[in-house]
Amino acid sequence: MSKEFEKKLKDYVEGKLSAEERDEIEKEMEKMEMYQAHLEKVMNDENMPIHDIKGQDQPPKIRKEKAIIRKGKWKARIANTWTVLSVLLLITIVSSSMTSLFFGIGEPNRMDTYRDVVSSTIAVTRPNVNLNVSGNVHTFFSMDVDGKLKKKIGSSYESIGEFSMPFLLGKPGNHTISWLDDRMADTIHFYEPKTKRSEVEDSEEWNILEKLPEGTVAEVFLSFEQLFTTDELLKKFEQQNMEPVWFAADVGIEADSGDDPVGFPSTPIWHHDDWIVDSYKEEKSGFFGKVITKSSSTPSVDPYGDGKLREENFLQTLKLMQTYRSITKQIAPSFKIDEAVDYLEANGVKLYGAVVTGPTKELLKLQEEPWVKTVRVGEVRLWNWDD
Repeated sequence: MSKEFEKKLKDYVEGKLSAEERDEIEKEMEKMEMYQAHLEKVMNDENMPIHDIKGQDQPPKIRKEKAIIRKGKWKARIANTWTVLSVLLLITIVSSSMTSLFFGIGEPNRMDTYRDVVSSTIAVTRPNVNLNVSGNVHTFFSMDVDGKLKKKIGSSYESIGEFSMPFLLGKPGNHTISWLDDRMADTIHFYEPKTKRSEVEDSEEWNILEKLPEGTVAEVFLSFEQLFTTDELLKKFEQQNMEPVWFAADVGIEADSGDDPVGFPSTPIWHHDDWIVDSYKEEKSGFFGKVITKSSSTPSVDPYGDGKLREENFLQTLKLMQTYRSITKQIAPSFKIDEAVDYLEANGVKLYGAVVTGPTKELLKLQEEPWVKTVRVGEVRLWNWDD
C-alpha cells in the first residue's frame, strides 16, 4: 500500500476528503474486497497443490498470501469484538444512569414510594407481620425490593422469612416469599361477632394455651363478641400484662368467607407525609451546590389511646395502596381494596379481632373476658418478656 493511499485513507476516516475523493477511495476499497474474495476462492480451489495442513508443500507465494489473509481476518475479528464490547459498555453505562434517574427522581422518589407500598401491603394483609425493605437498582431499568419478614412474639421480633419483588420501570413482577417454616404461609382467620362457632373447637384452643408451660410467651388471634372502636379496644388492654400488636378491621367483607383479614398494626405505618421536620439547614457548597441538613420525627402516639390518629393512618395507608394497585394486587390478589376504602369512609373503622402477644399464662386469663369470642394460638417462644 502506497504512502499516498495510506494518507488518503486517514483523511477519509477523519472526514477531510471532498465528495469526489471519498467516492474514489470507496471504489478502491470495494475493489480490494473483491480481490481478497477472489484470492480466497482461488486458494481454496480443489486443484491447488495443498498436501498438508501446515502448507509445507505449497509454493512460497501462496503461503505468503494465505498468511496475509489470515492476519487480516484476525485483525478484523479483533476490531469487531472491540466494537461490540465498546457498544455494550456504552449501553450499560447509559442504561444504569437512566435507571438510577428513573427510580431516584421525585420527593419521595419512586424507590422509596414502591418500598412504602410493598411494606404497607404486607402490614395490612398479614396479621402481625412486618417487612423491613430495601431497594437495589440494577441496569436496564430494573430494581429489586427485598427484606426480612418478622413477627412480634413476646417482646422480640422473630424472623419468619424473606421477601423479594422485582420491578421493571414502574411495573412490579411476581413476588417471592421464602418461609423459614411452611406453616407461616397459612393465615389464621378471625370471626365476626355474628359468626357461630363450635364451642368444642374453641375450648380446644384454650386447652392448648393452658398446657403451654410457664416461662413461655405466645401469639394469639382473638375474635370479639362485638365491634369496637380503636380507643375502646385499647382501653381493655391498658391494665393487662400483654400487648395488642395488630387489629382486624371490619371492611364490609365476611371474615369467614376465605378472604385474608385486613387491618393495621398497633404502631402506625408512617409515610413520607407523616414525618415532622424538626430542624432544617442549608449551606452553600461551591458555586452552585448546597448541603442540606435536616432532622425529622414521627408524631408521638399514646400506647393505649390516639385511636383517631391510628384510624386516619390506616385509611391513608389504604389510599396509598389504592393509588399503586398494581403492586397491591401482586402481593394480595384477593384484597378488594376499592370496596374496603368505600366501606370504611362510609362506616368508620370498627375492629372485630386482634393479635395479642405476652406471657402464655396472662393470655389464658382472656378466657374469662366476656368480650372475647374465640382464640387461636399462633407462635410460641421461650420467655423473652419485658414487663
